[in-house]
Amino acid sequence: MGPLQGFRVIELAGIGPGPFCGMMLSDMGAEVIRVDRVGGGNRRSNDVLARNRRSIAIDLKQPEGVEVVLRLVESADALYEGFRPGVTERLGLGPDECMARNERLVYGRMTGWGQEGPLAHAAGHDINYIGLAGALHAIGEPDGKPVPPLNLIGDFGGGGMLLAYGLVCGMLEASRSGKGQVVDAAMVDGAASLMAMFFSMGRGFRDERGSNMLDGGAHFYNTYETSDGKYVCVGSIEPQFYQLLVEKSGVDPNRFGTQMANDQWPDFREELSGIFRSRTRDEWCEIMEGSDVCFAPVLSVFEAPDHPHNQHRKTFVEVDGITQPAPSPRFSRTEAAISHAARSPGEDSRAVLAGAGFADDEVSSLIEAGVVGAAA
Repeated sequence: MGPLQGFRVIELAGIGPGPFCGMMLSDMGAEVIRVDRVGGGNRRSNDVLARNRRSIAIDLKQPEGVEVVLRLVESADALYEGFRPGVTERLGLGPDECMARNERLVYGRMTGWGQEGPLAHAAGHDINYIGLAGALHAIGEPDGKPVPPLNLIGDFGGGGMLLAYGLVCGMLEASRSGKGQVVDAAMVDGAASLMAMFFSMGRGFRDERGSNMLDGGAHFYNTYETSDGKYVCVGSIEPQFYQLLVEKSGVDPNRFGTQMANDQWPDFREELSGIFRSRTRDEWCEIMEGSDVCFAPVLSVFEAPDHPHNQHRKTFVEVDGITQPAPSPRFSRTEAAISHAARSPGEDSRAVLAGAGFADDEVSSLIEAGVVGAAA
């Protein structure tokens, strides 16, 4: 089940991009074992990022706990961590120690700034990494300040997904060479990669926010408020799609015929704003949705699962009463799936250790000594 079935990955528990990486890999069938802290409390069942993998709780401050992880590494294809540079080395779980136990191991490192550089040891968050990469500057209203696009670009797109991609690349290479390697996944690097198209535009990409075709500057690639206080979005870039937008919105085709006259975009935006405010969102959906206008309603996270298209494709699923995105992408033969919701720290400790070859009395001793935690 899933195209990554048969691969085993050790996840040293962290937040944000690390768990997202684990979700991506486990959704695709990899066996991802999450190493949580002893005494970490209960994990919420609605922690979607933690779905699909088993949890073992280990006290990494004890040498015996470090040894447990190293023994798990011996049968793993990859391990990844999301600590600041040098932390796992101080724990005794750095790349050298882990790869000495398993030369085929792919060792993934998820950080904001990377493993080296002037900022490598500084604290940061998504907003800082995308700021340095040139992404944040480009997002926001004309004459306004930059607007954080949630934490989609740094943490998830340029972080967790980049790490998942790097680990899969490393595991594929190791299957041929028999040798592992370190994957340095930095969110600032990933965010920069996501900006590749805009760097290719050179000076053709204007520095002023909200003045380019894809940043809200164009009237035909924008969001508009409707009469009921909701929003719709249009992306009518191609000339034939733009002509359909002109037709279905009812604007003057002679006046709006000069699509790429960007000096007129502000006036066109203002006129279209007035037109879209003349009807409700549902009314505009009846007029434009499903056509080649390139139109969609702007739905909230509470509305999106109920849209007929998302329902037809089962884009969202319910697991233990929690609505969440289904695994993506989809495969015709090795279907990805969600096997279970998030586990509490240590819920699978006994099973994980048994599967790694630990004897029953050894498992009991580790639990009694507090090296390993086992949820009741």
